[in-house]
This record gives sequence, C-alpha cells and structure tokens, in this order.
Amino acid sequence: MTLSPESPGASQESPPAESAPPLDPRLTANLKYDIPAGLVVFLVALPLCLGIALASGAPLLSGIVAGIVGGLVIPLVSRSQLSVSGPAAGLAAIVLAGITSLQSFQAFAMAVVIGGVLQLGLGVLRAGAISHFFPSSVIKGMLAAIGVLLILKQVPHAVGFDKDNFASESFKADGGNTFTMIGQAAQAIEWGAFLLSAICLAILVGWEKSRLAKISWLPAPLVAVLVATLGNELFKAAIPSLALEQKHLVTLPTGDLVSALQLPDWSAILRPEVWVLGVTLAIVASLETLLNLEAVDRIDPWHRKSPPNRELVAQGLANMLSGFAGGLPVTSVIVRSSANTNAGARTRVSAFAHGALLLLAVVFAAGLLSRIPLACLATILLVTGYKLAKPKIFAEMRQLGWNHFIPFVVTIVAIVLTDLLKGIAIGLAVGVLFVLRTHMSRVFDVIHEGARVTIRFNKAAYFFTQGNLVTLLERLPSDTHVVVDAQGVSYIDHDVAELIRRFQQSAHRRNIHVELRGF
Repeated sequence: MTLSPESPGASQESPPAESAPPLDPRLTANLKYDIPAGLVVFLVALPLCLGIALASGAPLLSGIVAGIVGGLVIPLVSRSQLSVSGPAAGLAAIVLAGITSLQSFQAFAMAVVIGGVLQLGLGVLRAGAISHFFPSSVIKGMLAAIGVLLILKQVPHAVGFDKDNFASESFKADGGNTFTMIGQAAQAIEWGAFLLSAICLAILVGWEKSRLAKISWLPAPLVAVLVATLGNELFKAAIPSLALEQKHLVTLPTGDLVSALQLPDWSAILRPEVWVLGVTLAIVASLETLLNLEAVDRIDPWHRKSPPNRELVAQGLANMLSGFAGGLPVTSVIVRSSANTNAGARTRVSAFAHGALLLLAVVFAAGLLSRIPLACLATILLVTGYKLAKPKIFAEMRQLGWNHFIPFVVTIVAIVLTDLLKGIAIGLAVGVLFVLRTHMSRVFDVIHEGARVTIRFNKAAYFFTQGNLVTLLERLPSDTHVVVDAQGVSYIDHDVAELIRRFQQSAHRRNIHVELRGF
C-alpha cells in the first residue's frame, strides 16, 4: 500500500491556508520535509513511550512496541496525513488498573487484542461520526489544554527536575500535583539542564526568524537535540559539575529484546473480566482517537479532512498487532501529532519514518540515544505547547462570544485539573448547557394587542422550553383571546403540545379563549 497523499480513498484537500506553502502531490517531493519531521517526532516519542509504560505499570518494552506498531502500521491504512499514533498517557490509568485487576500483563495483552478487534468492527460499522457531535469550542479547548499541560508538565524536566513521569498528563504527580511539582523544581534546579534548555529554546525561537529556516531538511528541533547532546558531552569533558547523570537522559531497554516481549495469554480469552477490559479499551481508545483526529485536522495548514471510519479500522488493526506483540494500546496522540505538524511534516510518511526509527533505535542505537538530555526534549514540547495555547487563540475565542468562550475555558481548566477524558466530558457538558440556553432563547414572541395576545413560536420547541412557557401562561390576564401560533415551525415537542392543550382545556375558568394554529 502506497503512502502517497493522493492515494485512492484519501480525503480531498481544501485549499491551503495563506501561510501554508504549496503542497506538492508527488511523494518524493515531500520527503525532504517528512523525513526530518519524522526524526523530530521520534526523538519526542521515544521518552514518551517509555514514560507511559512506566506510568502504566507495564514493561518498558511494551511502550516501545506500541510506538513502533503505531508508527509502521497505521500510516499504511489511515488517511490522516499528520496524525501520529502510539501509546497514550490518557489511557495510563485504565492500563494500570487493568494489569492490576488481571494480575498478569499477558492477560492484559489479550484484552488489547480484543479491544483492537472491537475497534476494527466500529470502523466497519461506520461509528466514526461520533466526533462530529463535539462542539468546536471543546475541541479547541482540548488543543489549548494540551498546550497548557505541556508547559506546566515539562517546565520541571526543562530544569532537570525529573521526579515526575516525563509523559504524565494527569493533575496528580509523585508526592503532589502539577503545581507543587513546579514549586519543587524551582528549588532543585540542575544548572546543566537549565543551560541546555536555554540554549535549545534560543535555537527553537531564533531558527524560524533566521535564514536557516529555509533549509527544509534541517528542522530546528533536530538541531536543538544535536546541540544539547554535544553540549552535555562537553560538560562531561570540561565542566563535570554541570554534566547530567543518566537519570536525566533518555533511557532505553537493553539485552535480548525478543525474549523480553510478554506475549498475550490466549487462555485468558475465556475470562469475562478480560472481555470487559477489552470493551473498555475499545471505547475509550476510539473516542480519544476521534477527538485527537478532529483536533489534528484543525491544525493542519492545508485543512485536510481525515476519514474517521478509516482511522478506526487502522487503529483497530494496530491494537490487534500491538496486543499480539505484547504492546500497550495505541491511539492517535495529539502531543506527537502537534510536534509532527510544527516540525514541517506534510504527509503520512513522517509518521511511518518515526515508527521505523523507533524500531532501528531500540535494536541498534540504544547506547547512542541514551545520551540525549530529557531537558532538551522537554524544551521542544514547551515550544509546541506555546503554539497550541498562545494568547491569540484565547482572544479569537473571546471574540466569538461567551457561548463559545466559556466552554472553551472550562474544557482547558477541567483537563488541566483532572485528565484528558474527564476534562473533555466536563467541557462537553458545559457546551451542551450553552446549546440548550441558546435554543431556549427567543423560542416564542408574545404580542399584546388590547384584549388579544398572540404567542408566536419562532423555532422548534423542545421539552426544556416548558418552564418559560408555563410562567407565561400563568401570567396571562383574564378575559382575553389568546392565539398560540406554531405555523411554519418544524417541530413542537409532545410535552410542549400537551402543556398547551391542557391550558386550552382549563382556560375557560379565567374567561380566556384559546385559538391554536399549526398544531
């Protein structure tokens, strides 16, 4: 299967944004952008895969396996050009609870396989449309919240305080929460990490404003990684007090990797709790993938639309294979996808390249990659976070009105103070409340003409308009002629119609004559 952006079944592209360079349809023409971007995503994904496995209570290698499968399998089937998949921090709590309850990682791997099969079925049944029911304010809030989280979570790592999990996205942290972790980091700065982070930040910010930005095959994040790695080696040779210990560097599993794989326990397929966990993984992973896919499409410079059902099929296949190989569950991941976009990727080749590099790294280059400072990778994520949550986005949302701005802000706060899925649920609930509020306004007009009162419905009346209608009917003066006009309205809820008919039947007690039109 070809990775060309114009392959059959690919979604049609909208005209590129003014700031986006022209998109060349030829695969080879995009390699100079996609390969360097894939290298950058690989460098960001590597510690995330390990960190998520650690947070999930799973073998470290299982995180790498999920990253490899997500990188190599999904781009071959998916039609999302910029989405990058792998193990997700949002599933860490479910994975940890699942492994604990099943008392076996092999049994958990069987649940991942089952979840993949179910996810594949959801794609075939075209269940991907669920993402269209989430308001844009919630999706944009999710993107901005991820940006805020990246800034809050990576600041400690940028100054060498690596007590918390590198891939953590939850509010709770080791011995406290996100804010207490920042306070502890301020009191325990590793000056070598701080200097390397400052250098990397200068490179990342200054690169885009310099002529070097025109070198498409040499993105700023890659230069930052090379400079930081060489800088730490220089510290070791010349200023040992600033050199970083191994705990502040990338750590890869070593030894016989094949024998270290924990393959699924097929006998566990008969255990009901394994099926329950498989169903849970399928639903949660699908929802997280679809929301991330929607978010990635929004930051795509060419505004391409990714087919959600095709994505569910791709994710299902990847989760089946990840479970077969003893890996963690896979989803589309907004952090890696954002880093991919910011690094200049244009097609799915970058995601495939990141998966291939993960495979090569764990097999051949563990020692070399173990020299990369976590502080440098944290700085790359800091810049990515700023681009997702820069003040301009808040100003734009405020201009849309309170109905959009409040759900947007609530989603951000909820995600930062809980986790991704809970925060989205809270943001969605608030968004629905504002939708109801909008629909409840100006449902009907009241026109007084002497002893005649006309109640004219302007739009569809649902059950939640009953409260306002009851108040109005109770306040109507006696000895009047009331016209309730629903002509031209597409829908009147049964409860609303029944309320009006009951009023018509009892109105004679107040000498009110009721005339119904359009019922």
